[in-house]
Amino acid sequence: MGASRKLHMARVFLVVAALSVGAAAAAQDLERGEQLYILCKQCHGPAGAGNPEALAPAIAGLPAWYSNAQLQTFRSGGRGLHPDDVGGLRMYPMARWLESDADVAAVAAYVASLPPARPEPVLEGGDPARGAQMYQGVCIACHGPDGRGNEAIGSPSLLDSSDWYLLSSLKKFKAGIRAGNPQNPNSTLMRGMAAQLADEQAMKDVIAYVLTLRDGN
Repeated sequence: MGASRKLHMARVFLVVAALSVGAAAAAQDLERGEQLYILCKQCHGPAGAGNPEALAPAIAGLPAWYSNAQLQTFRSGGRGLHPDDVGGLRMYPMARWLESDADVAAVAAYVASLPPARPEPVLEGGDPARGAQMYQGVCIACHGPDGRGNEAIGSPSLLDSSDWYLLSSLKKFKAGIRAGNPQNPNSTLMRGMAAQLADEQAMKDVIAYVLTLRDGN
């Protein structure tokens, strides 16, 4: 075997070994994440489908980058300390229970591994046709024409969210309950967007349109 071929085989071996180590590490992260998720499932459920009575949205299948960012924001106090944010006040100590960045990443990875729940709608009275017009003017720049979001600007997908949670979030943004903290700059941006929705009916209309984006996605 020539020297060049030996060098090539050695490189292949190193790549395979690195991939194997990476796969083993990812499996360990998921196992650790599943163990830590025991606390989360009390509200979000074992499958991450959420529970409106506990003010816990569906989280199954959320991208790891988004869950990681939100948990870190809760841990730092950038979210979850406003006295009128009952759900956030519940999440703050839960996020603080995760002792390290590695724990946060493990939980986020496990949540991302869960099949999306896509809860059935519970809101009534939304007009998707009117909502489509408002979505084009208010939401599309960050969440995209298909509602899938944009990681580069920290904008999440809307497709797998609970509709009641989307309404609750828009109300909190509009009222400034989820805005104004310098540790959470995206919330300030969202407050400006939510302010363009005149009332609850407008919010329901946008959400009704978002739900139509699930078709084919």
